[in-house]
Amino acid sequence: MTDSARQIREGNARALARAATGIENRDPQALETLRGLAPFAGHARIVGITGPPGAGKSTLVDALASALRREEKTLAILAVDPTSGISGGAILGDRIRMQRHHADPGIFIRSMATRGNLGGLARATAGLVQLMDAAGKDYVLIETVGVGQAEIEIAGLAQVTVVVLVPGMGDDVQTIKAGIMEIADVFAINKSDQPGADRVEQELEAMLGLSGGRKPAIVKTVATTGVGIDKLLDAIRAGPVRERSAPIAAPTIDHIGIAVRSLEDSIAFYESLGLAVSQWESVDAGKVHVAMLPAGDSRIELLESSEPDSPIGLHHIALRVPDVRAAAARLEASGARLLNVPRPGAGGQLHVFVHPASTGGVLLELVEESGS
Repeated sequence: MTDSARQIREGNARALARAATGIENRDPQALETLRGLAPFAGHARIVGITGPPGAGKSTLVDALASALRREEKTLAILAVDPTSGISGGAILGDRIRMQRHHADPGIFIRSMATRGNLGGLARATAGLVQLMDAAGKDYVLIETVGVGQAEIEIAGLAQVTVVVLVPGMGDDVQTIKAGIMEIADVFAINKSDQPGADRVEQELEAMLGLSGGRKPAIVKTVATTGVGIDKLLDAIRAGPVRERSAPIAAPTIDHIGIAVRSLEDSIAFYESLGLAVSQWESVDAGKVHVAMLPAGDSRIELLESSEPDSPIGLHHIALRVPDVRAAAARLEASGARLLNVPRPGAGGQLHVFVHPASTGGVLLELVEESGS
């Protein structure tokens, strides 16, 4: 066990926060810490809180946190916020609403920017859930951004999913039923002191009656006053706990590879655009010189042949995946043609190339996340 993992298991909040930041930034040491903590995960109850914008999800999470702390339960709150178009960080509305808990050592609150990820979650949410679970938290509450009918990624991560609705939605209940309505283990009708709460309940019951399947609990709440929160907790505990799936994480772009005649000449061009070389090395196995230039969350990889018979001669796109060997096995099983077995490449990243005939005409490289 790494020193960081040991500190996290001992309850060091700073070590936990550092690891969370590292996982969000794909830091190799943080990812190694997460792997070391994996045997300790599997004890927390993972609860997803989702629903349309304005349903009061943050206030409801805040009320649930207070109720759990009265029971002396420990918890982590992962609040997924929209990404600021200016700073690129999370718009911290959720943290502001939960400020009263920040001095409580039994609650760890983390706001996460979506960083363009669809589905209502941030790309690193699954990793942070595992981290909080392994750190010994009794509950992990995940609050998604305001979602619509297609943004149901939370269902693959949470054991129990609470869909929050409010009076006044009108036909919106019918509009979104094809998406988040079908993933609910519990429905919370929040702001139920307002007119229309009974109508929302009736519409839910009618819709569930037509489905002929499972019957999620329906609980009325007023999060601002605490009404119904204990009943909601009871429903969360009584609901069927799904095994957390291990969905195939959507890959992200690691870099774009550009084959060039001269690194020196090409670098000068890209530097004129404001990019700077962060890594320059020779890869003997590939008979190539490589220069990496960070560009936002991705990179541009310039490749210059170091030998006349170098196989490098094509531009390519590289996708980052959590496990290259597992991805390669899935591709081979589906009939894809791989150009090499997974092996270390530039920067020590484990990688594999996929033949253009299998990808629709583009040379594709898969690189492992832990090496980025």
